[in-house]
Amino acid sequence: MNNDQRRVSDLYHKYLSKNITEEQRLEFLGYVQHPDYTDFIQELISESYEHPEVLNSLSPETKDRIFQTIVNKQKNKIAKVLPLWTRIAVAVALTAVIFGAGLFYMRNAPQQERSNRITYKNDVLPGTSGATLTLSNGKKIRLSDTQNGELAKEAGVIITKAKNGEVIYQVKGDPAALSKLNTLSTTKGETYKIRLPDGSYVWLNSASSLTYSTKLIEKGKRMVKLQGEGYFEIAKDRSHPFVVTTDKQTVEVLGTHFNINSYPDESVVATTLIEGSVSVNSGKFKQVIKPGEQSINNGSDIKVNAVSTENVVDWKNGDFNLDELDFRVAMRKIARWYNIEVIYDASVPQHMKSGGWISRNRSLSAILRHIESSGQVHFEIEGRKVYVAK
Repeated sequence: MNNDQRRVSDLYHKYLSKNITEEQRLEFLGYVQHPDYTDFIQELISESYEHPEVLNSLSPETKDRIFQTIVNKQKNKIAKVLPLWTRIAVAVALTAVIFGAGLFYMRNAPQQERSNRITYKNDVLPGTSGATLTLSNGKKIRLSDTQNGELAKEAGVIITKAKNGEVIYQVKGDPAALSKLNTLSTTKGETYKIRLPDGSYVWLNSASSLTYSTKLIEKGKRMVKLQGEGYFEIAKDRSHPFVVTTDKQTVEVLGTHFNINSYPDESVVATTLIEGSVSVNSGKFKQVIKPGEQSINNGSDIKVNAVSTENVVDWKNGDFNLDELDFRVAMRKIARWYNIEVIYDASVPQHMKSGGWISRNRSLSAILRHIESSGQVHFEIEGRKVYVAK
């Protein structure tokens, strides 16, 4: 079962148990109406007969009427393969979904009408693993175009590309003599993973860059500079703290896992701790955060809040987790991954919440249809431009 199916299964069981929030219900209905999930959802539904409590409140006449309705909708597919009581249970569960979806669309817009409003003159494929490595002499290496093996040698450092695609630095000379600056950068629609000379790993999100010395250590500290977004798994070294510098702050750690979002088109820098401990410093402000916490640096203050880390590192795990996310922030995440421009109609509110969880490996149209299931907005795709309107 992949991540999408696990999410659908979780939402389905929340739906049946009536332990589901409104936004989760809307997310589930998005899956229900998408043809890619029809077979899987029917598999989930077919298991419901094992739970007779689903049937307790219905009369035989109601069960039969519901079953006939569903059979007609499904063109007798279920009836041909399932025994009577299984079919009834399937019908009951499926009806809950269909009737719920019906009520939802009555409150917003008819499903056929909504489908007709979607204008996709083309589709856009998801991003891929790729980056450009710029060496200290100015040479640029497109990593997606190069073969595995040795890429370069710089002052005693061997740079190789492993079979899994990641870049690996190995120090072969005297570390004290190394001071060459390298930059790993991704464009929109790219992500990449690198292993630094100390054994630390960094994942770069789209439209991001990481600059570092080939010896890594400067004045007793391991130093890197980040623009954009990166996820860090830092090798423990108590003698040499690891410092990440962005335009607005520095983050200092000894060995830990954390995520920094410092895109220039975001109003704040968000640092989220997964494991260990980090110190966030900006001017006269300093905050130490614990696992499960996120610091928000707006340039004049640093605030710390508890967060769901899954929402933050979704990109590293190949997903878009948009639950309770500001809609325009969500669209910026999507724009970076699909390398698109988003244009808003004046009818779209400045602040509203998005919802849903969907794989980043899907085409752009699948992502937008998923979002449209909320009934809040609709989209048009023209080339690399996406138009958003109410």
